[in-house]
Amino acid sequence: MKNLKTWAARAAIVAGMASSFVAPANAQTVYQVPAMADFSGPFAAIMPMVGPGRESVVAWWNAEVGAGLGVKLEIKAYDTRYDTAQTASLWPGVLATKPLVGLALGGPDTSALQQRLPTDKVPMVLASATNGFGWRPNQWVMSTRPTFVHEIGGFVEWFQKNKVGGTRPVKVAMFTTEASPTFADVGKGVIAYAKANPAMMSLVEMVYVEPQPADLTLQLRRVLNAGAELILVPTNIQQAVAVKRAMQALGKNVPIALSIHNSPAMLQRLLGSMAAMEGDYEVHSGVIATEEDTDAKKFYDMLVAKYGMKAPWHSLTTIGMNQSIVMVRAVEAAAKKHGGDKLTGELIYNTLIETNFSAKDFLGMTGGDIDFSVEAPFPTKDPRVNIGQVVGGKLTTVAKGVPVPKLAKW
Repeated sequence: MKNLKTWAARAAIVAGMASSFVAPANAQTVYQVPAMADFSGPFAAIMPMVGPGRESVVAWWNAEVGAGLGVKLEIKAYDTRYDTAQTASLWPGVLATKPLVGLALGGPDTSALQQRLPTDKVPMVLASATNGFGWRPNQWVMSTRPTFVHEIGGFVEWFQKNKVGGTRPVKVAMFTTEASPTFADVGKGVIAYAKANPAMMSLVEMVYVEPQPADLTLQLRRVLNAGAELILVPTNIQQAVAVKRAMQALGKNVPIALSIHNSPAMLQRLLGSMAAMEGDYEVHSGVIATEEDTDAKKFYDMLVAKYGMKAPWHSLTTIGMNQSIVMVRAVEAAAKKHGGDKLTGELIYNTLIETNFSAKDFLGMTGGDIDFSVEAPFPTKDPRVNIGQVVGGKLTTVAKGVPVPKLAKW
């Protein structure tokens, strides 16, 4: 019996020593990733696509990259109702989970958190375009896209070169509203761009209307009679639908340029079909979600096959995928440099600021390289815009990686 006890004791010691050697290879440090969401507010309809886009990318990265680095990210959605006050009220509870990095949804997140995040040491990644009043130094909500005005400027310069011959300015009208700070800011920025670039763009009129206009036939007739050959509607779905219905009522076919959040894929059910938007454009620094055999589509198909992606291939799904892959690449770079068990929000922020990420790192999910700086919470060195157009009743990519102009603050 004594020998048996001695053997058992020695076996336990050996087993303990063995486990001490094995544990580091299998150990993972788990980090919390709060994902701002809207399940009960004005944008609740987008979450069945944005949410799975986020979650599938994180599941893929945890399995194929994070496991080798000893890192696991746990993503948890918080319903902000797309409301600034609700976001602010939720944040102390979110902060108590000791988050590493977060995923923002839109303006309310930025408004509620941007000024406190440098103190809380939690960076957030946003997939929306930025606005002019957010173009300030030392910001911790980082957008994967430049400002809406940068994106519009890149498109207008492409259109001027490729559609009007590059010898005269494009005659442009834009519809927006003063009821939204962001959309009013876009109007202000486009006016500033037109004044600074008269050889590129002639602004026929900046048309300010209600956020949910009943009819825009009179306004559209006025700008078309004034010679507008391109209509910008980078605002919401309601304005985009109203402008398109006015175009149909007038029997005209002047192209309309939209953004990712009111893209042709978003409007087709409201307008009857994709064919109703024949000739119209989708313009932004995200993914043009076509059926073409692109790197982004291949990445999506892999997520469906291996990681349970349930959302359809859609512009809104790519929003969640876009911000998540930028976020995980930043965590990946920080873990490789500092160790998977030593990550902090400040290290992730510094990694975002100090690293120039190549577009190839993002598997087609961005418009180009990603480089942030202390001076601006969006890519500034070489931002790019992608352009889609409805041709033959289908959304197609007509230009990728179009350079965005350098702009002065407005």
